[in-house]
Amino acid sequence: MSVYSGSANAFRIPGSDPAAMEECTSFSCEVGAAASEPTVVVAAVVVGLAAFLAFAYVREAVDAGQHERRRVLAERDAFEEFADRIDALDPAPAESTASRFDGPMATVRTVDRTGGDVRLRRVLAAYRDTVMSVPHYREEYDETVPESLAAELGPDTATALASNGTLSDAAQSALVGRSRRAAEARSSLAEAIGEEIDALRAFEDDLSCVDRRRRRLLEHLDGVSGAGTDAAIDVWERLEDLERECDGIAAERQEAITDPPMTPDSAVDVDGDHAFYEYLYGPTDGPLYPVLAQVSELAERIRTDRDGVASRLAGGQ
Repeated sequence: MSVYSGSANAFRIPGSDPAAMEECTSFSCEVGAAASEPTVVVAAVVVGLAAFLAFAYVREAVDAGQHERRRVLAERDAFEEFADRIDALDPAPAESTASRFDGPMATVRTVDRTGGDVRLRRVLAAYRDTVMSVPHYREEYDETVPESLAAELGPDTATALASNGTLSDAAQSALVGRSRRAAEARSSLAEAIGEEIDALRAFEDDLSCVDRRRRRLLEHLDGVSGAGTDAAIDVWERLEDLERECDGIAAERQEAITDPPMTPDSAVDVDGDHAFYEYLYGPTDGPLYPVLAQVSELAERIRTDRDGVASRLAGGQ
């Protein structure tokens, strides 16, 4: 998922539109006032006061991260294999020359379609057999060999190959070096995705802890006979404490979002602060900021619970 930029911290942002986000209207706006983006508000569906929350947004985000990490690692392995195969080729003699072409990309297209120098044919065959053979290549990229070479290894790669219409020492060195850097970039990206997955799981644990305490409070109150005014007041106050914990979790995630595991360089025309999340979650059906969406859902549930306890107090039940 990277574009050539000469560094290991760039990746392609998929073309699909990110999931639509609504204006935040509650606590997450307040705790994130210093960073107006990202914000999200999610309408909670109340199934029962003591019901478990599924935390579907976070779990789906973990699944998406694991899926993308597998694809990135497949691309890393493909570039490593391509580099090894090119490194093992015998370059053309220094005195080798070729006919003039209508441009560097034309050279690669011509050889790819009609034949040409055996070394260059082996380069293109190796590229097709490795990088272009990852299972998701057609779905994700669907590029021709020249287009993919230019996007992944730099437009001057074709120029190097076209200089003599064969595989020169310089072209071979460039292909091997850039392919290994492409593999390293994907290793870095896979590591960044792994960090995000770990962060998602940690936040899910925090939210699950809050939700368990929420349910225990309500179960305790349900077990109190009579009006139970003192118990209801205590539960109402403790629920208020849990809502403040949600504020803290949201603030922690807001801060983390401003320092993502990886940021692209100028080769990617996306706001660097949020590009990693657009890359990872934009193509999914879920929210762009799943932790914030999940915190908002839990906080809404807690507020609903508090309203129920307040109604009990008002009714003397």
